[in-house]
Amino acid sequence: MKDGFISVACGTPKLRLADCHYNAEQTFSMMRAAEKAGVKVLVLPELGLTGYTCGDLFYQTALIRGAEEALATVLEATRPLEVVTAVGLPVEKDNKLYNCAAIIQRGKILGVVPKTNLPNYGEFYEKRQFAPAPEGNSTVTLCGQRAPFGKLVFSCAEMKDLVLGFEICEDMWAPVSPAADLAAAGATILGNLSASNDIIGKDAYRRQLVTMQSAKLLCGYVYASSGEGESTSDVVFGSHQMIAENGTMLTESRFEGGLHASEIDVAKLAYERRRTQMFGRKPGDVEEVPFSLSVTATKLTRYIAPMPFVPEGKEDRDERCREILFIASLGLKQRLEHTGAKTAVVGLSGGLDSTLAVLITGLAMKMLDRPASEIIAVTMPCFGTTDRTRNNAVILAEQMGATLRTVDIANTVRSHFRDIGHDMEDHSVTFENGQARERTQVLMDIANATGGIVIGTGDLSELALGWCTYNGDHMSMYGVNASIPKTLVRHLVGYLARDNAKKDEALRDVLEDILDTPVSPELLPAVQGQIAQKTEDLVGPYELHDFFLYYILRWGFSPSKVYRLALKAHGDKYSRQVILKWLKTCYRRFFTQQFKRSCLPDGPKVGSVALSPRGDWRMPSDAKWALWQAELETLE
Repeated sequence: MKDGFISVACGTPKLRLADCHYNAEQTFSMMRAAEKAGVKVLVLPELGLTGYTCGDLFYQTALIRGAEEALATVLEATRPLEVVTAVGLPVEKDNKLYNCAAIIQRGKILGVVPKTNLPNYGEFYEKRQFAPAPEGNSTVTLCGQRAPFGKLVFSCAEMKDLVLGFEICEDMWAPVSPAADLAAAGATILGNLSASNDIIGKDAYRRQLVTMQSAKLLCGYVYASSGEGESTSDVVFGSHQMIAENGTMLTESRFEGGLHASEIDVAKLAYERRRTQMFGRKPGDVEEVPFSLSVTATKLTRYIAPMPFVPEGKEDRDERCREILFIASLGLKQRLEHTGAKTAVVGLSGGLDSTLAVLITGLAMKMLDRPASEIIAVTMPCFGTTDRTRNNAVILAEQMGATLRTVDIANTVRSHFRDIGHDMEDHSVTFENGQARERTQVLMDIANATGGIVIGTGDLSELALGWCTYNGDHMSMYGVNASIPKTLVRHLVGYLARDNAKKDEALRDVLEDILDTPVSPELLPAVQGQIAQKTEDLVGPYELHDFFLYYILRWGFSPSKVYRLALKAHGDKYSRQVILKWLKTCYRRFFTQQFKRSCLPDGPKVGSVALSPRGDWRMPSDAKWALWQAELETLE
């Protein structure tokens, strides 16, 4: 339960039709297994104590009584267990029979939820035996206990963000599902007790419904469908089990049965609801039922992607690259058109960021049906420039057909240092930033002289950490990389290198060499012709910083939670001490460098994390980080 994670499971026990005693044994055996595995919430299939396909046997008093006795057996057998479990059975009330979910814990019935939307088509005719959920809430006596009956949510006293709601099979398929009201009433985890048969293509449709339900309602969704043991007279049930969170499938199983568990982050879901403010008004017909759980640590078994900005599958990654390149180049196209710019001026260093910026500029020029020669690629060698990066910049510009200009700024910078009395042997921040600002002045002046605009090259990671020179590379007239994290910059350049593999081998080769070049601002004098200054040695690995930034900015996680997830995702590569060191650096730089982000130029937003001060991130430049720092110190 720590950090908002709660262990949940869906299960499909073995089943014998109408053998309620056997089904009760299988049910409490699965509940015991779930408890042993640390599961706190368990969802079982629809009408699991009788079987779903009993048909007109549901008219039989013996079966109805047997189902209640089976539930009583389960309650008695699981009295020591605190796992909250949804069990399916028929319930008689007011001379009607309802298809219900009994929500049980520690031998008690917390509440009974009847199914609202009954199928009456194809091979399913539930309306023949069952009545739909009645209007309003009431109570029902079951197994000698009086329990709430109707539209219910179950709230955990020890974990305010853990609120449970349940619907049954077709309720999810209905145009207006009960889950919408349950989520509006606070439910962050929704369970679905189902008996959905398997035909060609239906599993994909169910999967879409479950992931969409979890995305639309900003919730966790636990789906358990019946399987082996149900009648196969005309249909087959494949025990489809799914656990989804906010549109992402965490775990899925089919044709296996048994117990399948994962962890849902209810704190993350609650954050997203606060951020979007989509659930402001609680419906009046939903009753809240409290329950209690002992507070324990939740072991993380769910996968944590080490690079959350970068899709892991090649097809997904290539599609992400195509979309980002289209969005960024379309934004630049609009800016070039609107300003009437005759040229686009890009400072080309031979590094990754400026390479991506000039490639995006080339795509924008193609959209405008303008020649690449209207891109002015400017190389500005100085004290730290190496032959490798200079040559790569020249080859890249030539292969693209851009207009190449070389402006050696070394003498100008020396003159400036003499003017301000700076010693050339003093390689402090003044030495570095003097070069960066001179380069920006050159670009701005060339843009003025050619009727163009300067295209910024700084990426999201650099802007978040303040790894840019104020009024130097920090400034431009349109920053095409502004919302692209460093880990994704590399993949975008790699994608374009592969895209040009057959069309232009020379362009591919130079892009691949740029990808192999260490990330560096090249502001300190080279050592024997080699780069003397490697960014990741100074500021930390970008794969860690991008991981931190994703969870800090996108989800508002606390330092301890970010650290925990980083250990899970990167613990095999980096030690605890190294991860904590760079996490502290990330927070310190993020808070102290906000003043640079408060006056960022325009740039296209391509993802859910962006730092534009005009809409995506609004933060005072003087905000203190004492609260975050204090928590970081406790992680030592």
